[in-house]
Amino acid sequence: MAAPRVGVLALQGDVVEHVQALERAGAHVTEVRTPADLARVAALVVPGGESTTVIRLLERFGLTRPIVDRVRAGMPFWGTCMGMIVAAHDVADLAQPTLDLIDVTVRRNAFGRQVDSAEVELAIPALGGAPFPAVFIRAPWVERTGPAVETLAERDGHAVMVRQGSVLGTSFHPELTGDDRVHAYFLRMMAAA
Repeated sequence: MAAPRVGVLALQGDVVEHVQALERAGAHVTEVRTPADLARVAALVVPGGESTTVIRLLERFGLTRPIVDRVRAGMPFWGTCMGMIVAAHDVADLAQPTLDLIDVTVRRNAFGRQVDSAEVELAIPALGGAPFPAVFIRAPWVERTGPAVETLAERDGHAVMVRQGSVLGTSFHPELTGDDRVHAYFLRMMAAA
């Protein structure tokens, strides 16, 4: 059986790092910049970056509606850091547009500014085994989860890894760690979809 084809949104952020981690986890990867690229993939990863910029770029490149339609039809989606903000229902205390793909409210830069970035040993029972070396860089946290949202990990009493059906969100950057367990978890989500 062929490995799944995963798209990584390649408009901004940790694109190369996600591509490499997904390939190590066994996926074939396509960088997504256009609706035609999106049509060739079975799932989409949106990496970290700057959320207001990426929302504008999604619109400019004609990707907003195709992504929303595909995810609402069941395509697996994973947003890391900024990607989780883009996927959220809303952003606390900001009138910021989102794709509204997962029923959470996120707070941008909740763990502090760039100087407050940290690597934290995070318990993620869904991954089993040892704690995960989660890298938080100007990271959001989840302030509210809807009833269909499962919290997979917390830091300081706030959800930092959430899932609703085929949508996964992490406020940290698994692609920067060399530990591919979250990428492998996403591939298992794809296989089950």
